[in-house]
Parts: sequence; structure tokens; C-alpha cells
Amino acid sequence: MREITIREALNEALQEEMKRDDAVILFGEDIARMQGAFKVTAGLLDMFGEDRVIDTPLAETLVVGGAVGMAMAGLRPVAELMFADFLGIAMDQLCNYAAKMKYNCGVNVPLVVRTACGARGSGMHHSQNTEGWIQNVPGLKIVMPSTAYDAKGLLKSAIRDNNPVVFFEQKTMYGLKGEVPEGGDLVIPLGKADVKRQGGDITIIATGGTVHEALAAAAELEGRGISCEVVDPRTLLPLDHETIIESVKKTHNVVIVHEAPKIGGIGAEIAAVIAEEAIYELESPVRRIGAPFTPVPFSRPLEKAYVPDRERIITTVMELLSPEGV
Repeated sequence: MREITIREALNEALQEEMKRDDAVILFGEDIARMQGAFKVTAGLLDMFGEDRVIDTPLAETLVVGGAVGMAMAGLRPVAELMFADFLGIAMDQLCNYAAKMKYNCGVNVPLVVRTACGARGSGMHHSQNTEGWIQNVPGLKIVMPSTAYDAKGLLKSAIRDNNPVVFFEQKTMYGLKGEVPEGGDLVIPLGKADVKRQGGDITIIATGGTVHEALAAAAELEGRGISCEVVDPRTLLPLDHETIIESVKKTHNVVIVHEAPKIGGIGAEIAAVIAEEAIYELESPVRRIGAPFTPVPFSRPLEKAYVPDRERIITTVMELLSPEGV
């Protein structure tokens, strides 16, 4: 099977959905002539024209608010915000309008907000993982892919969904390659997790970029005689309880990893689900790994210490399974 980057997979998904449905409109900051901050929309202006690939001012309230209006009028806008940090500027439009219109007046809001998240030497205003800000908002769906295959299939599914979806893209992974079939219609249902690696001793539940750190940790731990199962939720809202609980019942030990601060992160929600549905299956306490409760540092050495990595995962697993052997 061919290998393409996550950037290319996202671009293909947008191309295919725009060809399939004339109602799909791209709307955002510098996405047309500049091809997007991370070049995901490269070539789409030439393919579809300025009526469907639309540059906006640097005004996130306008981007999301305009997209909400488009969606309510029958279009399927895909709005791009350069950085997930800027969701705070558009929070009113996203959380009080996009999320509530179906409840308020029965109108679908088929809107996707694509945004780049994660630390990449850009300091505290352009590096955050902000999924925790919006996971408590009824009416929104949250997607965070970790591979090119998932990125393409989940974005196509998000565009076809009749609900507003916030689609987080880890900015450090745009160039990461993975196998994606050529041709066909690759659509991955929202709300379905994926077991990235089978194992029997401990479950590592990881999101976004930390999935690859978890897989690297699992490979090293295998050499130490520890079999790790790695589960990628892929969709954070709705969360796939079934796959998570099945894995917990299989391994009886759990570590949850995400790049956002540990306090109030998706890991807390996953841990609560496990406590409610499978607490008696556990042989040890659930452990969470997240960033410290501080802004993202600009210094590269400090940023490296801030972001959870494979070494922290390995240490946590060893402490959990063999506390005397660390």
C-alpha cells in the first residue's frame, strides 16, 4: 500500500468531499492563496475556485460565526483556525451557537472546525492542546487522529456528519507518513476507537501525538517482558466506552496519556468511565500522564520536559507493574 503524509491525507479528504458534494466549502485564514498555515489546502483554490475556497480576515469569531451561518443555510463548511489556541476567541460562536442550534430550534449545523494543536517551539500562545476546553459542551464532537489513515477517514466522516465537529491536528505530525489506500471511499465512523497494538499486561490509552510515544514505549517494554496494548480513542466525543472497557478487562492495568495538562484533561474522563464501568477489573490504580499545569514554555529544553514522552510512559508502566524494579 502507498504511504502518504498526514498533510496529504487531509488534503485528499478535502478534495474528495468537495468533488462529492458541492455544499462543502472551505473557509478560513490564509487557506486559499497561502494554502493554509501548514499547507493542508495546497492546490484546492486552483481546483475549486474562490467561491469554495475562501480566505477570511484574521478574525476567529468571524470564521466560526460565518461557518455556523453557512451550515444553517444548507452548506457544509470546513473552517480552519491556524492554531487551537485561537478557539478561545471563537468560543461564543462555537459553544453557544454551533453546539446549541440543534437543541434550540431543530436546525442541523454540519460544520467542521479544523485546527492545529500541540507544542512545536511556538510558546504559550500557539502550542496548546485545547480539547479539554470544549469537551464539556453538549452538541459538539471532538476528533483527534494520529495516523494518515485515520486523518483521511475521520475527516471525511466529520464533513458528512450533521453535527459540529472540532477536528484537532497535531502540528508536529503533518509530515508523518502512513499507509493509506488509493481510491475507494475511506470513511471511518466517528466514536470508534482503534487498538493500535495488541497486548496482555497493561493498556496504554493515548491521544494524538502521544499515540506514537506510547507505541515506542510499548516496543521497548516488550523487551523487558511487558506486553502493552495501545488504544487510540481517535474520537474524544463521543468516546468509545466499549473498546476501552474491553481492553481494561483484558489487561487489568491502565495508563492514560495525553499532551494537554493532566488536570481537567480527557484522561480524567476516561479514568472516570473505567471507574464506573470496570473498577473491579483493575489490579492497580489508573495512572494518568499529562503535561504540567503550566503554560507551554517557549524554551525548547523546557518544552521537551513539558510534553509527555516515551520515557515517562515507560517509567510509569514499570512503577505500576513492578514498583521494586524501576
